[in-house]
Amino acid sequence: MTAAVSPSPAPVSGPRLTYIGGPTALIEWVGLRLLTDPTFDPAGRAYETPVYTLRKTRGPSIEPAAVGTIDAVLLSHDHHFDNLDGAGRALVGRVPRVLTTTAGAERLGGPALGLEPWATVDLPSPEGGVLRVTATPARHGPARLDRGPVIGFVLERPGGAVYVSGDTVWYEGVAEVARRFPARSIVLFMGAARVAQVGPWLLTFDAAGGVEAARAFDGATVVPLHFEGWEHFSESRADIDEAFARAGLEARLRWPEPGRPIELW
Repeated sequence: MTAAVSPSPAPVSGPRLTYIGGPTALIEWVGLRLLTDPTFDPAGRAYETPVYTLRKTRGPSIEPAAVGTIDAVLLSHDHHFDNLDGAGRALVGRVPRVLTTTAGAERLGGPALGLEPWATVDLPSPEGGVLRVTATPARHGPARLDRGPVIGFVLERPGGAVYVSGDTVWYEGVAEVARRFPARSIVLFMGAARVAQVGPWLLTFDAAGGVEAARAFDGATVVPLHFEGWEHFSESRADIDEAFARAGLEARLRWPEPGRPIELW
């Protein structure tokens, strides 16, 4: 039985992240509780499309009912099962606000708000002020052959920002995010996802791309997500560790443990 993740008993100065599985994490900051790409189906599910089948190999560390109140979902895109599965889609229908792509908002309806890159939304904080959310560009594969549209997010308060990449590779759009936002923590969707039926190319950050992002966001803590739990990842935690060690950046990696909150700073 999974214990519930309760709201923090007292305000914390910085953001707190609880890794749930795949691309799914709970971010608590200034009294707000935000959930990234909800995936809560159990392991062993297969998701068939006319072109390919995705297979889930690991279930969530926390069940949806145990997560607690969610103020907003940060949904990088709605059209791939490894970012929004069946149980995740059911959860999205019960939250007060979903921030996602404009195409995704049209499909989801209800509380979904579509954002183009660089658009902002201010979420009022129960601790005073707002948490500003900025949609960021993402490219879900190679140029002109990407699996988009996809967005990432920057969460921003005085004193710091967190970047959540969504499904993207390293490219100029991510470099531009780094120039605009000196984030203290970056949450990268990694694992070097590849789906042979659509091509041999990367669909998310590989380890080398993660190193480039770490260099661009100079000094930021790097939290890998979405590197396990699905068959289509071609790199593991060991591959990421090795690449960061070769680059002399291993101290910047912060591996989240499933179900256990970590302070991002």
